[in-house]
Amino acid sequence: MNSSIQSESLVTLHYRIELASGQPLISTFDGNPATLQLGAGEMQPRLESLLVGLENGAEKSFELAPGEAFGDYREDLIERVRRADLPESEAGIEPMSFMEFFAPDGSRYSGLVTEVDDEAVTIDFNHPLAGKDIRFDVRVIGVL
Repeated sequence: MNSSIQSESLVTLHYRIELASGQPLISTFDGNPATLQLGAGEMQPRLESLLVGLENGAEKSFELAPGEAFGDYREDLIERVRRADLPESEAGIEPMSFMEFFAPDGSRYSGLVTEVDDEAVTIDFNHPLAGKDIRFDVRVIGVL
């Protein structure tokens, strides 16, 4: 009996995300499959929504434009932060490293440090795949 994936399903699957150019970014196909609880924030919500309705054994590929995947690249998500406003623990911050921040509501978010000088650091809060076309391949192994 086949079970189809619902929005709250526990799913075991292989998946691969690659750029439209074919450059692989992440893949479970050569190793152990992933088991994900849909709706728990373990996978990007748009990618989760593509799984809904697929059944055990299904294999599917999705070509996604930036707005359908990780969003468009937004210049307004790049911020320059004065070094004096950073925690002491960030004194040795380097370009191309990630910094984690906590919002007033307690949620976490991170940004990529793109520039560091004596006065400030520039942080890009876009998702690393924002603005990129991607391909998302899945093979459903099990649905609970």
